[in-house]
Amino acid sequence: PKTVQRLEAGERASEHKPEFIRLPKGGLCPWTGLSRAKMNELILPCSYNEFNPPVKSVCLRKPGASKGARLVHLKSLLDYLTAKMEGGNCE
Repeated sequence: PKTVQRLEAGERASEHKPEFIRLPKGGLCPWTGLSRAKMNELILPCSYNEFNPPVKSVCLRKPGASKGARLVHLKSLLDYLTAKMEGGNCE
């Protein structure tokens, strides 16, 4: 039988979060509820963020390849959202 491990009260949930997440292919991000388009606005330089992305990400691609895997630094994303919540800003 499989053992189910439960978080005890007071245990830090961050110990069980990944450091990096993939952009959602369709639908919404399971960690934040944001769409792929909104996450791209936060991680890629564009006019929305004045070409200074507030959330860290990395693109892993082989040399010479046109496509790669974009990974978002989850803590950076959650910190950004928390700061927006505390500031009361809705953009």
